[in-house]
Amino acid sequence: MKTHKTVAVRFIFVSLFIMILPFSTSAQSKVPSQLQTLQIFFENDLFGNTDKYYTNAVQLTWLSNDLKQYKDDVRLPDWTIPVIRVIPFSQTPNSIHNVGILLGQHIYTPSDIQATTLQSNDRPYAGFFFGGLALHSKTDSILDTLEIVVGIVGPGAYAEFAQNTVHDIRDIPTAKGWDNQLHNEPAVRFSWQRKWRIYRDHVLNTFDYDLIGHAGITLGNVRISGNTGGEIRFGYHLPEDFGSDVIRAGAGVSTPALNRPTTGRRPFGIHLFAGSQLEVVGHDIFLDGNTFKDSPSVEKGKLLGDLSAGLALNFDRYKFTYRHVYRTKQFVSQKQDQIIGSLTLTVSF
Repeated sequence: MKTHKTVAVRFIFVSLFIMILPFSTSAQSKVPSQLQTLQIFFENDLFGNTDKYYTNAVQLTWLSNDLKQYKDDVRLPDWTIPVIRVIPFSQTPNSIHNVGILLGQHIYTPSDIQATTLQSNDRPYAGFFFGGLALHSKTDSILDTLEIVVGIVGPGAYAEFAQNTVHDIRDIPTAKGWDNQLHNEPAVRFSWQRKWRIYRDHVLNTFDYDLIGHAGITLGNVRISGNTGGEIRFGYHLPEDFGSDVIRAGAGVSTPALNRPTTGRRPFGIHLFAGSQLEVVGHDIFLDGNTFKDSPSVEKGKLLGDLSAGLALNFDRYKFTYRHVYRTKQFVSQKQDQIIGSLTLTVSF
């Protein structure tokens, strides 16, 4: 049986390792706009005491320092610059840009992972391994993110290996039905998302609160959907960024806003937050099945909702966030809604 303690301890050790990397000391002399950012996501359904459906996901996201123009980032090939200039928000006056690179894996299973036969009315086994490029453009009040992801769905995503290796290490029963997973298929996903700071104010000159909205669309053989939602935050030394996120298509990382301190060090802060999202889904490969081959599938839900709440701690160049997410049923025959937990460590260097 999974435990909160086991995963939390492991995440803390990984976090500490990242925090003591040699490059972190060099950030002391940099102003915030010169800092790069690494973000580590870990999401799992163990926080709802289950082992099914959207059962695990990890993602690493690297974000460049602030750029006046995308061409200032030497990692972007020259041929991409004319393409990027066509993107509307890439030429917004007085905006600042960031380039992001992401790498991750998602794992999906049915509710009974001990059954070896196909469970026709339950979520299919599926894995998704991917990498991608994200382009961020921000002002004080708006953050636009365009994300391009390529990867593989199916055995080539090594979801069976990842899940059962962890189960073996923890001496718990492995999932027995991976022979019924979706077939290998190249995966492409294009996403755009806009976040905007609707309101920000102070209470007693000590506490801050703000309201951040978001909306976006996703296209590709992995998913076709549109979403809208928002987040309200309240706390001490509220960071001047665009909030936190779960792992989702087009989700912007915690890119800092423009009006920040002029030194690399930032004060300690703590804040609470609550968020919601509505999503209309036209296609979901993990429920609809493979695009070009017959495969397991179930009837998906077309209108989905998330409600979440959590706590974030930020000190100097580090930010740690926990979000508890309630997610409505993703497919028609799903027996119950799902609870997942999302842990995020953000390190600037």
